[in-house]
Amino acid sequence: MTGSPYPSPNHGDRRGYRPELIVLHYTGMDDTHSARARLCDARAEVSAHWLVGEDGSIEALVPEDRRAWHAGAGAWQGRADVNSRSIGIEIANPGDRPFTARQMDALIDLLRGIMARWRIGPEAVIGHSDLAPGRKIDPGPRFDWQRLARTGLALWPDDGPDRPLAESLDAIGYPEGDPQTRLAAFRLRFRPWGQGPETAEDRCRAAGAAELYERERQDAG
Repeated sequence: MTGSPYPSPNHGDRRGYRPELIVLHYTGMDDTHSARARLCDARAEVSAHWLVGEDGSIEALVPEDRRAWHAGAGAWQGRADVNSRSIGIEIANPGDRPFTARQMDALIDLLRGIMARWRIGPEAVIGHSDLAPGRKIDPGPRFDWQRLARTGLALWPDDGPDRPLAESLDAIGYPEGDPQTRLAAFRLRFRPWGQGPETAEDRCRAAGAAELYERERQDAG
C-alpha cells in the first residue's frame, strides 16, 4: 500500500449508517496520477475510499468509517443515500480498455478484506451503473464480473424462466425509471454484449439474477 494515509479531504459523517454495500467504479481518467489528484482535490468534491492503480497498487484515500463522495444520486434495493451506506473503490481506467491482470488481482485481495471487516456479502458488491442507470456506466462492459463471482466476491446468474423484465429488475434492486434505461444498466452488468430491443435472453438472465439475489439476501438475513 502506497501514499500518505487518507490524503483526500472529501468525506463526512456516515449519518448513522454503516457500510453495507461496495460500489465499484472506473476513474474515467488517463492514469492513476490524474485520478488521485482529482479524488484528493477539495475543489472537486469527489472521493472514494480506495484507488486501485494500473500496476495493482492500492491506496487508501478515505477511512472506511467515513462517508466518501463517490456514488452521487441513485439507489439500490430501495436504499437511497448510497454514499452513507457504502464503500467506494475507484479502479484506474479511462473506460475504453480492459482492466489489467494486476488490477484485478489487487481488487480481489482488497474486496476480501473489506467484505470480512464489514460482513458484506457478494450480493452487495455492485457497479456505479447499477445504482445510477442512465447517469453512470462504470465500471463498464469490459469489467470482469464473472471472475469476481468465481471467487465468491460478486454474483453472476444462470438463466431463469422467461418472466417480465421489469419484475425481475425490481427484485434484483434496480431503481425505478425508464424501461430502456434500466435495460441498458442491466446489460452493462449481466449481458454487456446485448444490443437493441429487449429480448428473451435479457428476460431469462434477469429472472435468474433475481432468483440468485433473493437466495443470497435470505441467506445473509
